Amino acid sequence: MPFIIVTISLTHSLINEVVLLFWLVVEAVNECLERVASQGIMPNMILYLRNEYGMAITKGTNVIYTWSAMSNILSLFGAFLSDSYLGRFSVISIGSFSSLLGLTFLWLTAMTPELKPSCESLMQVCNSASAAQLTVLFLSLGLISIGAGCVRPCSIAFGADQLTIKDRSNDERLLDSYFNWYYTSIGISTVISLSVIVYIQENLGWKIGFGVPAVLMFISAVSFILGSPFYAKVKPGHSLLTSFVQVIVVAIKNRKLSLPDCNFNRYFQDRDSDLMVPTDSLRCLNKACIKRNPETDSNPDGSVSDPWNQCTVGQVESLKSLLRVLPMWSTGIFVMVSQGSFSTIQANSMDRRLFGNFKIPAGSFTLIMVITLSIIIPFYDRIMVPLLSKYTGSPRGFSCKSRIGIGLVFVCAAKATSAIVETMRRNAAIEEGFEDQPNAVINMSALWLVPEYVLLGIAEAFNPVGQVEFFYTYFPKTMSSFAMALFTLELAAADVVGSIINFLYFLVLCWAYGPAPGQQLEDSAGREEDQFHYRKLPTS
Repeated sequence: MPFIIVTISLTHSLINEVVLLFWLVVEAVNECLERVASQGIMPNMILYLRNEYGMAITKGTNVIYTWSAMSNILSLFGAFLSDSYLGRFSVISIGSFSSLLGLTFLWLTAMTPELKPSCESLMQVCNSASAAQLTVLFLSLGLISIGAGCVRPCSIAFGADQLTIKDRSNDERLLDSYFNWYYTSIGISTVISLSVIVYIQENLGWKIGFGVPAVLMFISAVSFILGSPFYAKVKPGHSLLTSFVQVIVVAIKNRKLSLPDCNFNRYFQDRDSDLMVPTDSLRCLNKACIKRNPETDSNPDGSVSDPWNQCTVGQVESLKSLLRVLPMWSTGIFVMVSQGSFSTIQANSMDRRLFGNFKIPAGSFTLIMVITLSIIIPFYDRIMVPLLSKYTGSPRGFSCKSRIGIGLVFVCAAKATSAIVETMRRNAAIEEGFEDQPNAVINMSALWLVPEYVLLGIAEAFNPVGQVEFFYTYFPKTMSSFAMALFTLELAAADVVGSIINFLYFLVLCWAYGPAPGQQLEDSAGREEDQFHYRKLPTS
């Protein structure tokens, strides 16, 4: 009889594990489909805006830049909403249906002639879009950005919630493996979006090209909602942003108080918290949790009566944890900035023929990086980690900080390789007499760019994954979505820093060549642009 009970118990536990794994895969597929849908429409969006809406390249580029930046910046809003008010499941659900609605509107712009300006088929000239037509277009892009801002910061943390509940919190190896495979799935979705979806748009037209992402997003949203009964849903806590402001305000109010000795009775603790005293770092913030009037500053149940006059140790440590990771976070900005290079322009001016007359698209070289990281991450997770754990004593192999550092080394190697290849390309162009023709194709294989993308792929396999895991494990559980939002905010910051660098580069060109008449400045910039770009290498 006991044997039967144990057998039934084990069978029930196994069924629960299988069900959990299935819906965990469904949750991962949710973001993969969201990324396939949203990223799949981005590469050719400039062509859609130019050919269908008659936008100039500069105006269309600004629209896409704003759209991309908003998608990343709104991740902070999604994380704040998730951790403070609605919870991760609700925010992901809202984001999924927002993306679905946005993609549907975008598909309607391709299906309905009245939603686009009329164009002369022979002259390829379009009339200016009306205010109503632009409203529908920008509304669709805005809804897609809102969806991305809700799904991306919460999805990976929501999946980790399923693994860190019910006595799983100490399984570091399981969590580490989850982050590795999660990032691999994102890489695979990027490959699909940059190849299959782009191919459909170029060969089958915009109606099918936008319809397929909308259908994929519908499948993503519905499948995620169907798994609702099986998910572990962590309840949201207090408002993080308000809590941070409260700590700063109370610390300023108490600035004249002396810090007590290590006596936990002098500090206000959270209920059911193991934090008794604040840490010694950033000690000026510790004054926010000093007890001034215990009788009036606390309620009968032990909670704070007025959070603008008294903060807890947990609040102080949450703000400290954010401030401590900012230096580590800032290094990732330069990793992302240094990838925003002119490699596509390089490839466009090189011989891209392969296997006879087949020519590799200049923009497709990015797939080399994505494929590399999709290979390296499983190799590291299944082969390197077991070997490294024997020597490091850690089930994760390399620590999070080590992985971040290794990624930075490979990024530096990639940009050094780029500088060498660019020097070779420019010298070849001069030798062939193309010094004044920056758009000419030289007799140099574009496969010379492969080492750069392979090195960038290895860097991506170590640095971003290490950052995501570091943020998630370092922050309190109440800040999990906020921790993930830091990574997407890093992408937005990289866009801003990259635009600043490009603006400074333009100023340097103006200073170096002066107010050249006619086309002289443009030609000079074309000849020097790629090589000059790599002078930012020491800052990376």
